Parts: sequence; C-alpha cells; structure tokens
Amino acid sequence: MHRPVALLGLALSLWLAACSAGGSPTAPPASAPGASAPAASPSPSAATRIEVRLTDALTIEPATIRVPAGVPVTFVVTNVGRVDHEFFLGDEAAQAEHEREMQSMGGMTHDEPMGIGVAPGVTKELTVTFPAAGTILAGCHVAGHYAAGMKATVEIVP
Repeated sequence: MHRPVALLGLALSLWLAACSAGGSPTAPPASAPGASAPAASPSPSAATRIEVRLTDALTIEPATIRVPAGVPVTFVVTNVGRVDHEFFLGDEAAQAEHEREMQSMGGMTHDEPMGIGVAPGVTKELTVTFPAAGTILAGCHVAGHYAAGMKATVEIVP
C-alpha cells in the first residue's frame, strides 16, 4: 500500500528536480570544487545514492559530499535525532533566502524541489540532477540550526 505512494513521490521529486534545473536560483555556481570525501560513482548508467544523517548535535553527516554533475543523485536522508530537521540544497544566496522563508513561516519544515523536511526517526529521499560542476551547501533551517552550523558542503564534480 505504501509502495505506490513512495513511487509517486519519487516520480514527483524527479519531475520537480528536472523542472527546477534550468535557470533556478539554486543551481550551483561554476566554481572549482575542493578536495575531501570520496566521490560518488559518476557512472551515468546508474543512479547515485548518498546516505545522509541529520543529528541533534546540529550536524549533517557527512560534512562534505561529492556528487557527479549531469546525473541524478538521490540523497537518502535520515533524521537520527529527536527534533525536526531539514535538508535544503543551494548556494549561499539560496540558503539565505530559505532561512528568511523559514523564519516567516515560524520554522515549519516543508518539502520543495531542493529540500525536504525530515521528522525524527524518518528517512526521506531527495533526487536532484546538478547541471554543472561547482560547490553548494546543504543546510537545515529549523530555527537556530543553520546559524549553529548545521550545514554540509556539496561538491559537484564533472
């Protein structure tokens, strides 16, 4: 019974990610990625899956994530804590805009093409295709979390 809903959600995520890729303010800037965590397999024939943990210590693990450009990347995001968290992707400007949006909504998490709210103990998926190499951020904008450092670097490699 839950499988059709999950498949519908995945299809919707893929559609939204595809629609948001062109001209989106959250598209990554073209900047040289730095060195760190091992790169995900850039094979265009296979989907790339990245396991991510959100913690009540206000961390996103891993702190640096390397993903390939031009292929779908599915972030499998688990909230291992006891409070709500979110996983939002975007450059500094997109993160600042999302922070303002979250504050205006009273900190209520929600799902959108570049981010998901994740309740305690829940695992959700977010699939995005990054059009070009660059560096962006993943952040949690539940009240006070981002300011306390709940963010990770996402390096998009060619």
